[in-house]
Order: sequence, then C-alpha cells, then structure tokens
Amino acid sequence: MKVNIKNEVKSYYGNIAKRVNSKSKNACGCGSDTTNNSKLYTKDFIQGLPDEVVNASLGCANPVVLANPQKGEVVLDLGSGGGIDVFISSKYVGETGKVYGLDMTDEMLKLANDNKEKIGVNNVQFIKGYIEDIPLNNETINVVTSNCVINLCESKEDALREAYRVLKKGGRLAIADVVMLKDIPESIKQSVEMWVGCIAGALPVKEYNRILAKIGFKDIEITPVNIYTKEIIEDIAKQKNLGDVYSKIDSDLVDGAFAGAHVKAYKL
Repeated sequence: MKVNIKNEVKSYYGNIAKRVNSKSKNACGCGSDTTNNSKLYTKDFIQGLPDEVVNASLGCANPVVLANPQKGEVVLDLGSGGGIDVFISSKYVGETGKVYGLDMTDEMLKLANDNKEKIGVNNVQFIKGYIEDIPLNNETINVVTSNCVINLCESKEDALREAYRVLKKGGRLAIADVVMLKDIPESIKQSVEMWVGCIAGALPVKEYNRILAKIGFKDIEITPVNIYTKEIIEDIAKQKNLGDVYSKIDSDLVDGAFAGAHVKAYKL
C-alpha cells in the first residue's frame, strides 16, 4: 500500500480509538449511523460487551454470522480495531478455541486490550501487524474474519493471499467488505480521502471473485447485503468530515455503486 494511503488510514482509525477512550461516541465506520450497531449486530451478539467495544465498531456488516465459529476453532480477525468481532467470536469458540485480533494501529490495540481486561476473556490475543504480512505461521487458522478492512488495502491480493496462507486446509474466509456494484470515475478511485471513507478502495464483485480464485480459494460467494444509496454515502462522508470532498462528486454517479457485502470462500 502507498505510504500516504496507509498513513492516512492509520491516523484516522487511531484518532477514532482516542475518541472512544475519551468517552466520545462519534466513532464512525463504513456504514451509515454505525454508532447504532443494532443495524449490524442483534442484541444476542453484543450483549455483555462494554460500550467502548460497541462504540468502536467500524464495520459494514456482521462477519461472525457468516463465519459461524465453532467450539475449539482458531479464528483470526483482520483489522480487529476495538475488538467487537474478536470478542463475539470468543463466545463461540469457547475455552478450547482461540481468537486472534490483528491491527496495525497502536491506539486501537490499546483500546482492544483494555476491553479484553474489562471483559476478562482468556481465549483472545491481540497482535500488531499488517494484514498484507500476517505475523502467524502457515496453516494455523480455521476461520479468517474481517469487517470493512480489506477494501482499505491498496493491494487486496496481498492481503487475501496472506489470509489463504494462514488458513488450514478446509478452513474458511468469512468477511464483510465494501464492494463496487457499478463503475465510478477514476478521480474518485484515486482519492486518498475517499479511501479513508471506505469507498474509493472497493473492488468490483467480479474482480474480487477473480482474485480469490487466482489465490486458490474455492466455493466463493460474494453477496451484497447493504446497498449504499447516495444519501448513505453522503452520511458516511459527513461522519468522516469528508463533506467537502463529497460535495465535489456527482452524487448520481455513486448512487447504488457500493454495498456492504458478505464474502465467503474455502481453502480446500
């Protein structure tokens, strides 16, 4: 990933962690009004989690539903942030399983570890690193999850190849991500600000499928679950203080061009 994009992403999400730590509830992610996580997570998923976990959720869908983690499995969550999907998965894998959360941002890792201490879970470990270079051994993971993070990488292929590498044979990729449903102008694709806004970096569904197949994944399913209207994209831009950037875009061009999607595939 280019330094300017990676640094912008790291800085933005680091600042969100600081705001959550300071009790602010202005965190926002790749979906509209994401501080109301009942739109992404039903009560049975987030029950018992501290406000700091829920308020730091920056996703576009619920990957744990797709992943369906089982007792004794080892799960890796890429770009784990404040840890919401890690902690939810930890309930399902139980004491005989384990969940890793990988994040590149010191502030998010601190927030996640503080949350871990509050919850008192023993089957969770947060590690620092980049999803394009996962610091885990080959074939050690049963399930790789992620929530609106792959689209932030400039090289999705590198990130997805790393996910494939650490998966055991028979393991599964089960992620939520933003995808592109129709073409958009190149100027939007190249906008660093809109990368941070989770939009410009999204892959077309066919390209996403092609990359997964090239890497070696089988039984690939990419299902849009939350279509982004121009009103939703405008709301995302405002939440991320990108209103000036969005105002220069023809809103009809992005209306329905993006969606939060479930992406599932297997390493057979």
